[in-house]
Amino acid sequence: MPAAERSGFTASAASQLRWLTVRHLRAMLRQPAYLAITIVQAVVWLPLFGSLFRRVVDVPGFGGGSYVDFLTPGVVVMSALFAAGWSGMNVIIEIDRGVTDRMLTSPVRRGALIGSRIIFQVLMTIIQSAIIMLLGWAIGARYHNGLVGPVVLLVGAALIAVIVASLSYGLALIVRREEVLIAAVNFCVLPLTFLSSAIMAKELMPDWMRIVAWFNPVDWAVTAVREAGSVDPNWLSVSLYLFGLTALAALAGKFATRAFGIYHRSL
Repeated sequence: MPAAERSGFTASAASQLRWLTVRHLRAMLRQPAYLAITIVQAVVWLPLFGSLFRRVVDVPGFGGGSYVDFLTPGVVVMSALFAAGWSGMNVIIEIDRGVTDRMLTSPVRRGALIGSRIIFQVLMTIIQSAIIMLLGWAIGARYHNGLVGPVVLLVGAALIAVIVASLSYGLALIVRREEVLIAAVNFCVLPLTFLSSAIMAKELMPDWMRIVAWFNPVDWAVTAVREAGSVDPNWLSVSLYLFGLTALAALAGKFATRAFGIYHRSL
């Protein structure tokens, strides 16, 4: 492909991605109540779980310290998980309204259709995570290592959002039924949360749960961001967890794109 042609191809893909992302943002801004409820729900979790489990730091084996410090990264990742899990519902709504079919008859690329949704979800996750982090700081959480800890926290939450949103989009394109997607999300997100160290230290888990947690991407994200914000972080461990999440994000994105192809061929 000539250089000029490649440049035009790239510019076209970038402009499509930008236009579709702005479209999703505008649609969200037209529903301020939904946006407010989504953010408030995530914010409520921090003082709720913080009050409920604050005495757990006194349990032998927990490791001591502040439970708010321990909990804030877990709530950030948990909020990203829940919000991204339900993101496939918008895909089904647009399929039912015929919006997706009209998009497929246009010159818009499938990658841009999926990519714009993922970018939108990442932006929403970053906003939500930043609000939770500020609330955590206000009630006593402390982030060490300057800006590195908070930045890694946002990156970890964003990677979980990419993984889960991609899987949710792909599943929505395959099943195309709200009740099936609701059942699948409910079946997955709660076990992924409680089989991680989001709200409870792995040292206090039963042995079998601790083993499962080692293979849980949600726990990878929580462990990485918590380690990055600690006083003496193990950066090799943080890097390995983030690398694993990045690899899973790439695979999940590929799955979502393939699912779009399956949907297109079924028309």
